[in-house]
Formats: sequence, structure tokens, C-alpha cells
Amino acid sequence: MRNIFYHGRVYTGALPICSAFAVENGRFTLVGDDETLLASAREGDSLTDLQGRFVCAGFNDSHMHLLNFGQALAAAQLAPLTGSLAGMLDYLRGFLAAHPPREGQWLTGRGWNQDYFTDVSRMPDRWDLDAVSADVPIMITRACGHCCVVNSRVLALAGITADTPSPEGGSIGITDGQPDGRLYDNAMELLYGVLPLPDKEALKQMIRLACASLNRYGITSSQTDDYCVFRAIPFETVNAAYRELEESGELTVRVYEQSNFTELTELQRFVEAGNVTGAGTELFRIGPLKLLGDGALGSRTAHLSAPYPGGDSCGFNLFSDAHMNAMVSYAHRNGMQVAIHAIGDACLDQVLNAVELALRETPRADHRHGVVHCQVTRPDQLRRIAELNMHVYAQSIFLDYDNHIVPKLLSPELAASSYNWKTLLRAGVSVSNGSDCPVELPDVMEGIECAVTRCSLDGTGPYLPQEAFTVQEALDSFTIRSAEASFEETVKGRIAEGYLADFVILGADPFEAEPAQIHSIPVLATYLGGRCVYSV
Repeated sequence: MRNIFYHGRVYTGALPICSAFAVENGRFTLVGDDETLLASAREGDSLTDLQGRFVCAGFNDSHMHLLNFGQALAAAQLAPLTGSLAGMLDYLRGFLAAHPPREGQWLTGRGWNQDYFTDVSRMPDRWDLDAVSADVPIMITRACGHCCVVNSRVLALAGITADTPSPEGGSIGITDGQPDGRLYDNAMELLYGVLPLPDKEALKQMIRLACASLNRYGITSSQTDDYCVFRAIPFETVNAAYRELEESGELTVRVYEQSNFTELTELQRFVEAGNVTGAGTELFRIGPLKLLGDGALGSRTAHLSAPYPGGDSCGFNLFSDAHMNAMVSYAHRNGMQVAIHAIGDACLDQVLNAVELALRETPRADHRHGVVHCQVTRPDQLRRIAELNMHVYAQSIFLDYDNHIVPKLLSPELAASSYNWKTLLRAGVSVSNGSDCPVELPDVMEGIECAVTRCSLDGTGPYLPQEAFTVQEALDSFTIRSAEASFEETVKGRIAEGYLADFVILGADPFEAEPAQIHSIPVLATYLGGRCVYSV
């Protein structure tokens, strides 16, 4: 049976807008005008009047952390409570009272940002969390995911003392000669041996929660970095959780796994087990090797070519050059795509050098190796990205916060060539979009607005308005360009005959909306393979 949708404003991935399409067996079978589609109707077909609503391909978040999002949804939600440290601590006390953890479990939360605190100008520390509870282990993660704070109970469980050395690519916070509970980047791995681990059923529930939330934002595809959430859980268990949900019909988001490994031996075991880019099904597929190159601007751990204001720290890379080169070259040589997190320009130099070396050793034209974030950049690096034919995974929503900090952290010269995603587009680079959720909520309409206005949602900006996307470019960045990131542009990302029938119905037309109101356009319904997985 065919489902015919008509009387809509349908953006197919190209202009002009059309009005109708048909879906059968999970794919679009005909796209055109009302007259053509209704004339094609046959007995048994269902007809859906779109009532003039806007429809486009389902949104594809090209970089996020789906499993981590599901974990965060079950934890203390700190992002709305980050206006003051005192208020956040009060919320944690209330959350602990309402949700006392079982024996051996921890109180966890995510989303704080010290730059928003109005009562203090510092990060939380162990003593703040000890005031919430000295007995229950507590860990709260900064919004960026590159720093966490734990209480004294966790420090004791992990055996972290003043004599514990900071690991390469990480830092243990020290105040007055004692660990202050702040752990940066690779130092967070010191907790992995004592952090309680969920079983496979708990992983599946996290995935269910995350997928349901993503569907509410119109998202039908997620390119997600999951293996790093619980390092002690083998990748086989995470993959099995996804595949069991697929088999039971519960996986309502198409997943392209950005496979995060830190050691070459782990990557070799993964690849030798048959896990290479593209392996899998239409619902769960192995994507690129994912590497974390440096930290984040907000935690002052992104690796810059010049020191952060007020000190001599430039941040740091998480890998040595030799290790980065070995990981990238092995992946490339064995048919894997590579996607590497790089926020600072000094880190980006390392990433570009590693990709260039791999391509020189083993030439391959359509590799689609990519830079995740690609925020702080120099003109010479923008040219190299284009010359190396790389993909860029942008997060326009980052402008909502970063508009407030970039002038404080970067020189005017460096800021002028950063977040230059339109410049990359003009140079022929494929630039997709995402949220890095749970760093930000996976609110696509907010991301589209920031891409179009270059302003924060509170109106701050615009930052480099010449780098603004058109509405069409912004929509494409969450659909067509994201499909290019996963080698799937011939099967999804458009409303076209033969493509997977993933689409979203919106409450208003973003082409006609005031740019500063795009974020308020509601998602009315989300369809995956022609099946409605969310509706208001």
C-alpha cells in the first residue's frame, strides 16, 4: 500500500518547493505536484493532507553522543541550573533526596558551565560537592564533556592523591597542594576503573530514551560516538545493544557509529573483526574511526597556537604526533574513514598532518576523512582542508555560547578566520551540521537559526556575518551534507524517488520565517522509513 502526502510545501533538497510525494515499502516512490500524485492514486492507497505544512528530509545530526545523551537524560540535568553555583548545588541536594542511588551507584549530572555562574567566577570543586554529600559518590560533568568534578568520596575510590601524576593529554586539578576534584580530558579516565557500569539492558534503555528525544527534534539519523562513554564496556556489547533494538523494531534513529578508540591494538582488533566503515545495515552501520585531538574552549583545554589570556597555557593535544599518525594511517590503510575532533588551531595542524601523511602513503580519492568541530582555524588551514578533500562536521549551535567567549579567548586576527564554515563551503568543502549532544541539546531548529543569523539565541552577535549560511544551506547541512558525511547521499538526505522515506513535518516554513524566529518553529511529526515515530 502506498501513502500519498499532498497539499504541502515540500523541500526536496532543491528549489523550487513542490507539494506532494508518495511512500511505499519505506521509500519515496514519486515526488511532484498534487495533481500528479492524486491522479496516481489507486485503490487501497492512503491519502494524507499536509494542510500546507512544510516538509523536508529527516534531520541527520552528523556528530553527537547518542548513548551519552541517554545516560544524561537519566541523570541530574544541570544545564538549566547553571546560573549560579549555589543554585546548582541546591538542585543537586534536592535531586539526591528525590533519587537516592542504589548501593554502589553514584549521583551523576551533566551540563554545568562556570562562565554562566553569577555568584562565583570559578569551576565547582570537590569541597562544593562534599557539601552535597560526603558519603555518596558524586560526579558532575561540564557541558563540553572535557572536564568533570568529583567529590572526595570518588577521589578516594579512584585512589587519586596529591602524588598521582596527570596522564598524557589530561590534567588533575590541584588547589593548595591537594587534588581539588577537577579532572580534565584524559584525566577523567582515572575514574573508569571505579565508575559503576550499566549492563546491556541498561544500555538499551539509554538508547531508547535518546532516540525518542531525537525523534521529537525531527532527527532520523545520528552519527554518534558511543564507545568512549563506558570505556570498560567492550564495543561488542554496545553493538549488540543497538542490533537487538533494531531486531525488535525499537531503533527509531539510523545510527552511523563514529568508532572511538585510543589505542592501536584496540583499533586493530575492531577492524580484524570485520568492523570497517560501511559495514552493517540501514539502521546500524559502522562509520569512521573517531579520535579526540584536543579539549574545548570553555574548559580552556583546546590546543591553541597562542596562550589563553591571563597565563601561559595553550591547552594541549590528547595524542603525540607519532600516535595520531599511526592511528590515522592504520585506519586509512584498512579502508576506514577517519573523523577527528579538533577545536584549537594547534591541534588542527596535527590532524591535517596526519591525514596528509596517510594519503601520501596510501592514495585514495574519496576518503571523506573529516574534522569534527573545526572551530579555531587559520586561513592556511582552511586551504589545506579543501586541498585534502576533507569533510567538516560543524556545530552551528556552538555560536550560541561561543559568541560570548571567543572575543575573550582569541586574538582578533585568529577570531577573524575561525568558525569559517561558509568560507569552506565556498571552497567546495562538504560541511555537515550537528549538536555534539549532550554538549548541546539536539535542537535542529536552533542550530539552523544560529547558522543563518550567526547570533546567539539571546541576540548576541552577529559574529562574522559574512560566514552566515542561507536557509537552504543550513537545511542542507542537516540533511544532504550530513548524508555525504556517511557516504549515504544516494539513499537519504533528500525527498527523491528511491530514497529512504525519512522526513519531518514542521509547523512553519523556515524559508519564510524571520531568521531570529526559526528556533521557535515546532516539529509536528517525524517519519522513519515512512513510519511515524513522533507526532504532536
